[in-house]
Amino acid sequence: MSIDHGNTTRRGLLKGAAATLALAGAARAALPGGAFAQGAGPEVKGAKLGFIALTDAGPLFVAKEKGLFAKYGMPDTEVLKQASWGTTRDNLVLGSEGNGIDGAHILTPMPYLISAGRVTQNNVPVPMYIMARLNLNGQCISVAKEYLDKKIGLDTKPFKTALEAKKASGKAIKAAMTFPGGTHDLWIRYWLAAGGIDPDKDIETIVVPPAQMVANMKVGTMDCFCVCEPWNAQLINQGIGYTALTTGEMWKDHPEKSFALRAAFVDKYPNAAKALLMAVMEAQQWCEKPENRDELAAIVAKRQWINVPVADVIDRMKGKFDYGTGRVVENSPVMMKYWADNASYPYQSHDLWFLTEDIRWGKFDAQTDTKALIAKVNREDLWREAAKALGVSAPASTSRGTETFFDGKVFDPADPAAYLNSLGIKKVA
Repeated sequence: MSIDHGNTTRRGLLKGAAATLALAGAARAALPGGAFAQGAGPEVKGAKLGFIALTDAGPLFVAKEKGLFAKYGMPDTEVLKQASWGTTRDNLVLGSEGNGIDGAHILTPMPYLISAGRVTQNNVPVPMYIMARLNLNGQCISVAKEYLDKKIGLDTKPFKTALEAKKASGKAIKAAMTFPGGTHDLWIRYWLAAGGIDPDKDIETIVVPPAQMVANMKVGTMDCFCVCEPWNAQLINQGIGYTALTTGEMWKDHPEKSFALRAAFVDKYPNAAKALLMAVMEAQQWCEKPENRDELAAIVAKRQWINVPVADVIDRMKGKFDYGTGRVVENSPVMMKYWADNASYPYQSHDLWFLTEDIRWGKFDAQTDTKALIAKVNREDLWREAAKALGVSAPASTSRGTETFFDGKVFDPADPAAYLNSLGIKKVA
């Protein structure tokens, strides 16, 4: 049987053209205002995005499960579980072309540490872009059951006394976080230092992946840890420890995780990057709605995502905090926010706070040009473009202004040096 290659090719071209037109029409319908440059769709059909098993990765799960990546022309996007933040870093360095990932749900300081080559092999910089913030609030500091009678809270002075007694008996004392210089490291350091505990001298800080926190505290590896949910609630549900505080009590509506992409991916595929960002932003809006929180809890608890009982997720996701000490807070004003109060907007002032704290603890040099680094990494300009295409408003300023902490310290982004000088315990001179 002979084949008419010319007709086959023409039919293929016509079919392809029709499909392209249909896709373009669908994209225009889905994206009013022309979200992509010159009406073009994404340059690729998908990307590989990493996540850690935490509830603040919820927008990525929802964007995948609800077909939002597909809606914006990225149906082949994969959302891939990472074993630890160190693994996330390594896979970002590789990129998907090297069997790694193109972007991730990530600790906000990490794109800066990676871009500057502070945490990469041989200190090789791998440029990253922060596309959006994923959430505000929602982390906790948990304490081992052996300190239950102390009911440790925001004030760490009683904890300091108990730790000194334990240390004097010859036992090791340890505080666990998830990545050096990351958000959990900074929250637990701030909390300890505010009560006079030097996290570099008075206690050993150790790195434990989020999903391994509960198991490690069960066997007595650490005295306290800082991590996102569901691991703090699970600790209480298993009778191993209790919640000292949720981090929003330290700093109300503080920034937390970010959605970041390799700069090389964004620069090569700007429309695809924008499509991913829009899908995540729409997912954030869905996650924020109170009427969706039950379904959100069911989604994040699934085996392919966090893989925990819904009971470990649901209460805190809906704002009910049982601290495991007899204290129960309903409708917490510092529950996790995914979209409300500009939760998604990557304020440059917040990135400056994280960099200032990483200077405080020696993760960045004191002479680091933070302004230049933020200009390279923070892509709030792309967030604004995506917001315009989505028809949502953007904040008037790139700064949220002055921030006040539970211990009375004030961070003015116009004068980070004054904030740094006001802190009693720090590594930097």
